[in-house]
Amino acid sequence: MTLLSATTLLILVMDPLGNIPMCLAAMNTVAPSRRRRVLLRELLVALAVLLAFLLAGPALLKGLHISEPALSISGGVVLFMISVKMVFATSDDEEDVFQEEPFIVPLAIPFIAGPSAMATVLLLVSQHPHRRLEWLAALLIAWSVVAVGLTAGSLLNRLLGRRGLRALKRLMGMILTALAINMALEGVARFMQTMAKN
Repeated sequence: MTLLSATTLLILVMDPLGNIPMCLAAMNTVAPSRRRRVLLRELLVALAVLLAFLLAGPALLKGLHISEPALSISGGVVLFMISVKMVFATSDDEEDVFQEEPFIVPLAIPFIAGPSAMATVLLLVSQHPHRRLEWLAALLIAWSVVAVGLTAGSLLNRLLGRRGLRALKRLMGMILTALAINMALEGVARFMQTMAKN
């Protein structure tokens, strides 16, 4: 996987366009003067969580005795489930009611740093630990794109509308579906190679 494909994958799983309606709904209870600061705080918390998975990922997997093929297959399955939800999302999925100012949950986790993003970071660093700096660059670039997208959420919502955002989310879901299947197939291939050697 190249830097570009890793960055693209991370952007897709963090889904900045799909999260705009949720972000706007979560910010409804926040005073307009504080919204940018609250969003920045949540973005930084999400980045810290993903960085922790990037740095501690291999040790975590080793401690849990999880093999690379197993992680690749499970990561592909999780991403596939996320992508199916993106493709077949309904307006009801965006009708969550938020009563309090978001703090870590739900903006930082799971909207930005969700299970699929954590699994993707773990998968990248476990498959090619010697390219950790490259994966760090991919994560920082993807996080920056997500930060810009969510910061401009109100503007994009006005320009594209709910229907336009939903269409883009489904397109991203289709791309993620292909990436998820490819990831799972790579895991199966590595598992078969391991079994053949044994």
